[in-house]
Amino acid sequence: MNLEEYFARTGYKGSTEKQDLETLTDIFQHHIRAVPFENLSIHCGEKITLELEHVYNKIVRRKRGGWCMENNQLLGWVLKGLGYDTSFLGAYVFNPHQNAYATLMTHLVVKVVIEGKAYIVDGGFGVSYQMWQPMELVSGKDQPQAPGVFRFTEKNGVWYLEKMRRKQYIPNQSFSNSDLLEKKECRKVYMFSLEPRTVEDFRFQCTYLQTSPDSLFTKKSICTLQTTDGFRALIGWTLTETTYNYKENMDLVEFVTLEDEEVEKTLKEKFNITLERKLVPINVKGSYTI
Repeated sequence: MNLEEYFARTGYKGSTEKQDLETLTDIFQHHIRAVPFENLSIHCGEKITLELEHVYNKIVRRKRGGWCMENNQLLGWVLKGLGYDTSFLGAYVFNPHQNAYATLMTHLVVKVVIEGKAYIVDGGFGVSYQMWQPMELVSGKDQPQAPGVFRFTEKNGVWYLEKMRRKQYIPNQSFSNSDLLEKKECRKVYMFSLEPRTVEDFRFQCTYLQTSPDSLFTKKSICTLQTTDGFRALIGWTLTETTYNYKENMDLVEFVTLEDEEVEKTLKEKFNITLERKLVPINVKGSYTI
């Protein structure tokens, strides 16, 4: 495992001398545009494990993606290796269909402190809720980014992340009422405390999320990747390509339904993923919005 091989994977060619916010942002953006947020292992007979070497081999050498526990663990390792002051935090994801936060801490994020200021770096959420820049850990401050306006709010030691999105233009009107589309303009994303966590704190969740019939990740095959002007997502057989602010304060959301034989080709062409085993797509309705 070495940093040069990781940077070759993400295409980052900038300096690594300074541990400043500008360098952090550049490294982070290269990661989210090269490494998909995906759970395809679950749907092609592979087990997801949290050993760092396994994560490194999967993402860097096999050119796959991963979910938050993989993406953010790898990012944390990279940043620590560069000399950044990093730690892991654990979050509880909001479920819009149940209008409640999860009771299980399933989301791992990275906290980075630069010159006394704390930032949240999260390269493992995907779709339109994927931040494009590290977010300063301050309460009540709007932090506009290309995907929309993000904001942290702190109450009694608990931090809440929410996102305000733009209106959406959907040319394919047959998808205008898709359950994948988020209808609310302001959406809760997750909540967390500043208690430091370790990867060990996520062992049970890692097993549960890939085996339980109640888990979102067993109900949907998901692969999403950020682009320079939006993101693309393959959920089951539905390919979505979103362009942010393609007209003033309006995002373009394009949907297409793939045939079985188009899925693997699309993974290669749109996400640069080649699977070693046969994928069985799935998309049970509910619990996931873009």
